[in-house]
Amino acid sequence: MLVAATGLVSPASAQNIAGTPRRSDESTVKDLVRAGQRARAAGKWTEAHDAYKRALEAAEPSSTTERERAEIAGELGLCALRLRSYRDAAEHLAWSLEQREALPVALQLRFEAGLRKATAHVATLLLAVDPPDAEVIVDGKLVGRKSRTHTLFVEAGERMVRAGTPGREESLHMFTAIPGQEHKMVLQLARSSGSTKEVAEGAPKETPRALSATLPVRSQAPSPPPSPWASWPGTLRIAGIAVTTATVSVGSLLMIRASTLDGDLSERRDGLARDPTTSASMCWQAPQRSACAELLRLRDERNLSGVAGTVLVITGGVVGAATAASFFTDFSFLGRTPAQERIHVSPVVTGHGMGVEIGGLW
Repeated sequence: MLVAATGLVSPASAQNIAGTPRRSDESTVKDLVRAGQRARAAGKWTEAHDAYKRALEAAEPSSTTERERAEIAGELGLCALRLRSYRDAAEHLAWSLEQREALPVALQLRFEAGLRKATAHVATLLLAVDPPDAEVIVDGKLVGRKSRTHTLFVEAGERMVRAGTPGREESLHMFTAIPGQEHKMVLQLARSSGSTKEVAEGAPKETPRALSATLPVRSQAPSPPPSPWASWPGTLRIAGIAVTTATVSVGSLLMIRASTLDGDLSERRDGLARDPTTSASMCWQAPQRSACAELLRLRDERNLSGVAGTVLVITGGVVGAATAASFFTDFSFLGRTPAQERIHVSPVVTGHGMGVEIGGLW
């Protein structure tokens, strides 16, 4: 009887004994989304939040589309907004709007309105990190993706941002987060002086010596920081100032001369107009006439001086602007020496645009 019963059990019966068959990820996500929609329509925001959260965790790129994942994240953000979890709401809504091309216009408007309400209660941190593969930790929480720029949302109060990567010195910053405001921060990790530690460990160990024997005592005062005129940037600045002064001066003189020649030209043209035997219009039609030779020469000289003066003044202005901008630029990335503690320039890219972040002390 046992053998007969075992042989007669069908696959369907075996499944019923073991339990209900497991559904695919796609059907699970759709069921969770429908459950979230029903809970949201009934005003049960906690249940809707849990359903959308589970749906987003189960939504794999292989079983769902980009639009479905963005829509789930946006609905989850709106549920979090209803529950006054503003930071989570801002994070999910901002992530959803990063795929705005896949969303319908109506959903874009809903999610944008929700994001504006959420960001009014949290601070927005626009963070630029160099190098981009550095590990970023905000208030003890690891920022997931590795990127050169980050848009983060933090609660109000004192916050700590830390970044580090092997071979570079760790960077630590504290700031006061203010709700509804944007805070910009640039973290540049300098190369660590202990990067040769592995080489040093392979060398034979020496007997420890006293500190006074290893470090000579210096009686003179510490050397001052390098002047902004030192090295090749200073040489280019001096040359830029000289070129600017020379071109602007010569161009101004030529423009003044052109103005003077224009006055002489007008005076001679008026004199010809008073002569009953000739007129000024005849000079432009018959340049071979001897009475008009001086008038034509003054006209050509005036035009040449005006054009040359304008070109020189414009050139001097461009060179002067470039020279002035060099005083606010850190050129240490072009050399082999570490950057000085002054002005740092770093690119910044957000979801709304791109630009340059300049930080330092003036």
